[in-house]
Parts: sequence; C-alpha cells; structure tokens
Amino acid sequence: MRVFSIYRHLSTFDRSRFLRLAKEGGWIVAGQVVTVLGALALVRVLTEYLTPVQYGELALGLTVAALISQTVMGGLNAGIGRFYAIAIEAGDLHGYLRAARRLMVRATAVVLAFGAALVMALTWLGYSKWTGLAIAALALSVVSGYNASLSGIQNAARQRALVAFHGGLDAWLKILLAVGVILWLGNTSVAVVLGYALSSLLVTGSQLALVRRGLPEAEGGGGSTAATNWGRQIWAYSWPFSIFGLFTWAHLASDRWALQTFASLEEVGLYAVVFQLGYMPISIATGMAMNFLGPILYQRSGDATDPTRNASVHRMAWNIVWACLGMTGLVFVVVLSLHAEIFNILVASDYQQSSYLLPWMVLAGGIFATGQMLALKLITDMKTADMTVAKIATALLGILLNLLGAALFGVTGLVVAQMGFSVIYFFWMMLLVSHRNMAKT
Repeated sequence: MRVFSIYRHLSTFDRSRFLRLAKEGGWIVAGQVVTVLGALALVRVLTEYLTPVQYGELALGLTVAALISQTVMGGLNAGIGRFYAIAIEAGDLHGYLRAARRLMVRATAVVLAFGAALVMALTWLGYSKWTGLAIAALALSVVSGYNASLSGIQNAARQRALVAFHGGLDAWLKILLAVGVILWLGNTSVAVVLGYALSSLLVTGSQLALVRRGLPEAEGGGGSTAATNWGRQIWAYSWPFSIFGLFTWAHLASDRWALQTFASLEEVGLYAVVFQLGYMPISIATGMAMNFLGPILYQRSGDATDPTRNASVHRMAWNIVWACLGMTGLVFVVVLSLHAEIFNILVASDYQQSSYLLPWMVLAGGIFATGQMLALKLITDMKTADMTVAKIATALLGILLNLLGAALFGVTGLVVAQMGFSVIYFFWMMLLVSHRNMAKT
C-alpha cells in the first residue's frame, strides 16, 4: 500500500512548477549571497577608512534614514507589495501602479517637509555640525524608499532575476561610491552616506527602466476611480506599519543613542560593527526566505477569505519558522567557535576587542528574524492591525532594555538587551499566529 501511495504522489508531481520555483529560489539565493558578501566587504572597507568614533557618527546618522524607512516609506512599500497579486486578480494593474505612484509622491512631500523642519531645529539648537549628515541621510531615505517600492513590485511579480541583480548591484556599488566620495570629500560619515545615496539613485534608475519588463499587460480602464480605490485600500493596509514603525524605529535607534549618552561615540562604533556582522547577515538570510515565499503565500491566500487556502498557508508558515530556528542554532554554534577569526578577516584591528559579542548578536538576529517570519503570516492574512499592540509594546520594552543595558554594561549590556527583546518578540508573534489559527478552527 505504501508503494502505491508513493506512486500516486509521484504521478501528481508538477515538474514544471518545481523547476519554476527552483529557478526563482536560485535567483534569490544568488542575489542574497552577493548582497551579504557586499555588506561584509563594506564593513571591512569602511573600518579601514573610518575610526570607531567616525563609524559611530555614521551609525547615528543612519538612524535618520531608518526613521523615514520605518514610518513613511516602509509602510507604503509593504502595502504596495501586498496588493500587486490582488490587482492582478482584479485585472487592474494600471490603476494599481498609478495609485502606488501617487502614494509615493505624497510620501516624498512628507519627507521633504520633515527634512526642512529637522534642519531648522538642528540650527536653532546649536547642532549645525550634524546638518550635512542629516540632509545626506534624508536623501538616502527618499531614494531608498523608491528603490524598495520598485523591488517590492518586481518581487511580487516574481521577477526574481531583476530583484537579485539590483540587490547585489546596490551592495557593491555602495563600496565603490562610498570610497570614491571619501577620496573626494575626505574621511567623514557624510561622505559615506552620500555614497550610499548615489548607489541607491543609480539602482533606482535601473529599476525604473526595467520595472515594466515582464509585468502583465495592463487591463481595465485604470481611471481615476480605480486609482483612488487602490490608493485607499493600500493606505488602509499600510497605516498600521507607519504607526508601529515609529516605535520600531525608536527601538532600533535607541541602542546607538543610549551608548552615545551613557558611553562614547567610540563604543557606538564598536557596537555598530558587531550589529552589522552579527545581526544583519542572518536577518538578510531570513529575509531571503521571506522574499521568496512572500509572493507565493500572497498568491496562495488571495484576499485571505478562503479557509482552505488560509490553512495551507498556515502550515507552510510554521514549517518555515522551524527551519529558521534550526538554521539560527547552527550558525550560532559555528560563530561561537570562530568569532575571533571572523573579526580578523572582516574588520580592522581597532575593532577586534568586541569579537566575543558576535555569536550572541547572531543569535538575537536569528530569533528576531524568525519572529518576522511569523509576522509574515499575519501580513498574508491581511491582519496588519493585529500586530499593532505587539509591535508597539515590544518596541517600548526594547527601548527600556537598551537604556538599562547601555547605562549599566555598555556594549555588552546592549547585546544582552537585543537578546531579551528578540525572544519576547518571537513568543508574542507566535501567540498571535496561534490564537488566530485557533479562532478560525
């Protein structure tokens, strides 16, 4: 009987679908590998050009770009990416794209108004030396927002090769252009951020030239009514991201600013290197899975009203979560054994003293990234508002942990704080997903 069961399974095997998914997965893996290698190379290069104090300034300046990403551009990008599949099913790609463009233009106007207010505030408060860095960071945030929006559309359309190409291109262009601007303007954090912004600008230009390639032909009239309806739906879906994004940003920025307050810019620089080498690569690796599986989950669930389709997505999401946890544990063990050697290869000698913190930052990043995989299930269910309380509460708790960690134990205390936050966030997302599944059954 078992032989017949296996035969029936093989007879229904969709070879063309498997090959298509394997091809998509291959592009995503290749793109993310190139991106991670670029990110690691970037740390190596910048630590040679910047002192820990200058690296600390760079880390603080990038929190301004992160603010825009979390509160303005990021929410819209999530909505734009999510509604692509729905717009295709509705046969109104033109109206969807027109609405997305209008929303991004309005978001840009908001960023420009915020930038003007920030520059005036810095001047009035006597922090004029930070003005150049703030302006460069705002420029980076706007261009990166368009970059992310176009990547979201291309990813939702499953144009994996284009997404992989542009992701890898941006990672390595950052190195080339950051070094180029440093050689032109000098070894400053402003020069590095300007290099980042130029890289994003070039990549965004390439995306604009290629975004319509491979998209289905626009159907439907795409008139003002359709565009307005898509804009309203995207905003209704996106606004929770902007609300809890403010608190998420405050948590993400609080570690660096807490160190600046209770310690020194040099410790900010040391911590930023540990964060970039430990937290970011494993988050990018898990993001690779999200980029691959997100559009598939969106297409499987549709508008998330079919119980059978939702159950299939739920099982798939949990399988992904357990795989992410297993991968996190494996990477932690490897880095625990090799952290000193990794630092010898990837950073300049001035930063070697903090290598022992690397495996614990890896563990924190992996646990948080797995929590994000659970959040993807809620996003697929069109239940972004359900995450609002959890996102805000965990962010506020994370800020408190960062303040206590920095004040009491410096860089080590911040790594412990990241561990605590990641564990709490993971379990909260797990409870939300489990509760929603029980409520449906």
